[in-house]
Amino acid sequence: MVILVKVVQFIFSLTILVLVHELGHFTFARMFKTKVEKFRIFFDYKFTLWKKQIGETDFGIGWIPLGGYVKIAGMIDESMDREQMKRPPQPWEFRAKPAWQRFFIMVGGVLYNMIFAWLLYSLILCVWGERYLPNENVKDGVVCTAVAKEIGFENGDKIISVYGQPVERFSDINADIFFNAPGEVEVMRQGKVERVFVRSDEIGKIVRSDGVLFAAPRVPFYIAQVISGSGAERGGLKAGDQLVGLNGDSLRFYDQYVSALAQYKGIPVNVAVLRDGIILDKEVQIDSLRKLGVYAVSPYSLLDIESLNYAFLPSLSRGLAKARTTASEYLKQLKLLASPEIKASESVGGFISIGKIFPGVWNWQAFWELTAFLSILLGVMNILPIPALDGGHVVLLIYEMVTRRKPSQRFLEVVQIIGMVLIFALLIFANANDIIRLFK
Repeated sequence: MVILVKVVQFIFSLTILVLVHELGHFTFARMFKTKVEKFRIFFDYKFTLWKKQIGETDFGIGWIPLGGYVKIAGMIDESMDREQMKRPPQPWEFRAKPAWQRFFIMVGGVLYNMIFAWLLYSLILCVWGERYLPNENVKDGVVCTAVAKEIGFENGDKIISVYGQPVERFSDINADIFFNAPGEVEVMRQGKVERVFVRSDEIGKIVRSDGVLFAAPRVPFYIAQVISGSGAERGGLKAGDQLVGLNGDSLRFYDQYVSALAQYKGIPVNVAVLRDGIILDKEVQIDSLRKLGVYAVSPYSLLDIESLNYAFLPSLSRGLAKARTTASEYLKQLKLLASPEIKASESVGGFISIGKIFPGVWNWQAFWELTAFLSILLGVMNILPIPALDGGHVVLLIYEMVTRRKPSQRFLEVVQIIGMVLIFALLIFANANDIIRLFK
C-alpha cells in the first residue's frame, strides 16, 4: 500500500508539472500567433489514452509517463516532421517568427515551472506556515552518519558555524557543508570548541551517502510505543519510560542504545528506566534483530520547534526566496556531477529515486512541497544547453540573434538527433543506477 501511495503521488505530481511546462510553451506560442498542432501530457507513441480537438490544437494524454510535448508548426523537434519543413514557411509557423519571439516560446516552459514553484511555495507558507528547528535549540548536538565520523565529526558535536558562517536553522547544516566545501566547521565538543576541516574530495563520500552527514539531533531515548509480544512488553517497559542505563552503564541518548544493543542478540539485558521520577531496573529479552521491541519518540517532538505564519503578501516574498535557494542548490549539485574526484554520477537516480522521496501516506503539504521542488528541478534541467532540451534551442537562438545567421535545417535536425540520443542515454543510465541499488 505504501508503494502504491508513492506511485500515485509521483504520477499525479508529474502530470501537473508536465501540464505546467507545456502550457508555458503553448501560451507564448499562441501569444505570438504561432500554430500549435498538438498538446500532449505524456508521450503517445502509437496511441493516446484520450484526445480532443479544440480549435486548431489536438489536446491529448499519452500512455508513457516520461514527459510531454507541444508540437509547434514549423519547428524541428522530437517529431522530426521533415515533410512540413520542405514546404515554404507560413506566417503561423515557428520558423517564420522573429528570433526574439521564438526565444520566448522556448523558455516559456521553464519560466512557467519557476513561477509555479514560487507560487506553490508561497501558498504553502500562507496556508500551513513554516516550522523549523533553530540550531541553538539543539542542546545535545548531532547524531553522525558513518561518513561524518570518517571526516572527523562525533556524536554529540554541537555545530556552531560552517565555514565561518553561524548556523541559524538546523536543517541548513547539511546543505551548507555539502555545497560550500572546503572549509572548517566549528563545533562544541564536551565543553571545548573544536574545528573539523572538510576537504573537497570528501564531498564525494557525502554524495554517496545520500548527501546526509547528520542524521538527526541527538536526544534522550523516550519510549513512544511498546510492541505487543516483544521482550520489552514482557519485561515491563511502558510508553513514556525514559531509558537511562544498560547493564550497569549509564546511557542517556538514543544513538548510544543503537550502538550498545548491536552486541546483543537473543539474550536478556538489564535496562534502567526513569518512570515518574523513579529509576526502575527491568530485564528485557533482546530479539534476533538486536532490538528492544519499542518505538522511540521522534527527536523533533522533544525539541523546541519555531513556527512562523505568513499573510499572503509576505508569503510571496518568502516563497520567492525559497524557490531561488532551491534552484541555486540544484545548480550546485549539477556542477558536482562534472567533478571526476567526487564521482557524483554514481548517485544519479531515475524515476525510482524520485518516487521514493514522496511519503508513504498522503499528506497534502508534503505533496505540494515536493511538487514545487520537482518543478524547479524540471525547469533547471530543461534550460541546460543540451541539444533537444529547451536550453539547447535557446543557445541556437541566442547565436542567431547575435550573428544574425540562422542555422540550416539540416544542422538543426542533426543537433536534435544528437540531443535525443544523449537524453535517452542519461535516462537509461539514471534508471539503471536505481535498479542496481535495489539489489545492493
